[in-house]
Amino acid sequence: MTESSREAAEKAAGQPASESGERFLVVRLTALGDILHTLPAVAALRAAHRAARIDWVVERKWAPGLEGSPALDEVIPYERRSWWGAIECVQRLRSNRYTCAIDFQGLYKSSVLAALSGAPRRIGFDRAWAREPGAAMLYTRRVTPAGRHVAELNYSLAEAAGASRPPAPEYPLRVPAGGAASIRARLQERSIGPYIVVAPAGSWGAKCWPPDRYGEFCREFENRSPLRVVVIHGPGEKSIAEQVCRAAAPARPEIVQTTIEELMGLLAHAKCLLAADSGPLHLAAALGTPVVGLYGPTDPARNGPFVPGAIVITQARPDEISYKRRTTFSPSMLRISVQQVLAAVESALRPQA
Repeated sequence: MTESSREAAEKAAGQPASESGERFLVVRLTALGDILHTLPAVAALRAAHRAARIDWVVERKWAPGLEGSPALDEVIPYERRSWWGAIECVQRLRSNRYTCAIDFQGLYKSSVLAALSGAPRRIGFDRAWAREPGAAMLYTRRVTPAGRHVAELNYSLAEAAGASRPPAPEYPLRVPAGGAASIRARLQERSIGPYIVVAPAGSWGAKCWPPDRYGEFCREFENRSPLRVVVIHGPGEKSIAEQVCRAAAPARPEIVQTTIEELMGLLAHAKCLLAADSGPLHLAAALGTPVVGLYGPTDPARNGPFVPGAIVITQARPDEISYKRRTTFSPSMLRISVQQVLAAVESALRPQA
């Protein structure tokens, strides 16, 4: 097994490698936004256990986003679609002899993985709070969380492992140098200087704002600002980005598809990000980039950007909050106007006092 990045850094600084009886395994496999809402709790865990080993098992596609984090000793990829890959992952977990596994996901698959790690202590949400109630049967300590935001609920699990809830969240992320250099070169090739990012896609349709509205925003924003607009998309989302650009004519926003490493570099240097409730929104917020989040059926008090100063626009009534994965645009998202969004982005771009 390779030496952890944190241990290597300690040795380079002339410090001894970490020695502690505690060996924590963090289990949060997916998705990007949920991983980021777990990170402050893991930062709190690290603050409480400076010398402990803390590893994180996560689906391979998201692992690059956590690599190099000063809160972690090792990021262990989980192969979701490969039985052999899953078996190798479990063998790797067991070889690390964890003393405690913390399941932040609350699903059968995550609780089983925590149990298969061999950790004698396993912390997770109680039945009323686990996403799949039966997952709680595999925990040795079941926690009734306190708080409203998902990140606050996650703090409760870290507290059960000895952490303290901090006054402000921390996001110990490290932008990969290769990803930052790659996206910088790609932007330079297109003569793109200072820019904002628009992320129009989402995991389900009801959370999204229509592409034609994003397109109208791009057109109006170009008339008001010298900043360029970069429209991003992930795998399978290119058609949405193209719809945005067609609706933006005669404005010409730039479409960019990135790896997770490039996305971190792109968002870290953006002047602002505009998106609905999605992974890129929470990643930009975690990286310290000003964000404007558009919210409809999901509650921003529970799932909004968990950072000070984030701007959220919502027109949803209490009875419209729903986490059902509907594919059509929700009435609450359709009530958000282009003029509201323009004003919010302009506010996010103003220098903070």
